[in-house]
Amino acid sequence: MARRCELSGKAVLSGNLVSHSNRKTRTRFLPNLCAVTLISDALQRSVRLRVTAAALRSVEHRGGLDAYLIKAHDEELSQNARALKREILKKAAAGSAA
Repeated sequence: MARRCELSGKAVLSGNLVSHSNRKTRTRFLPNLCAVTLISDALQRSVRLRVTAAALRSVEHRGGLDAYLIKAHDEELSQNARALKREILKKAAAGSAA
């Protein structure tokens, strides 16, 4: 399983730890991933995702998983999240047509 946020696309970064004497040591900066269960209002079900704490705050700020996914760009979403977004958009289109 990749260390990548399914919603925001944040992944592992690499860089240097720099000491006081300016010695550089290579390191990996890992994203703060949390396994959470989010509820989709449109689909009436819960979904398990691995997201960063920052993305979780963004989901809450935008008003839920559905609102976040509708505004999100497809490039930064995982396959699973893209499929979820398509389902939500399909459900919204069917609801507005009826």
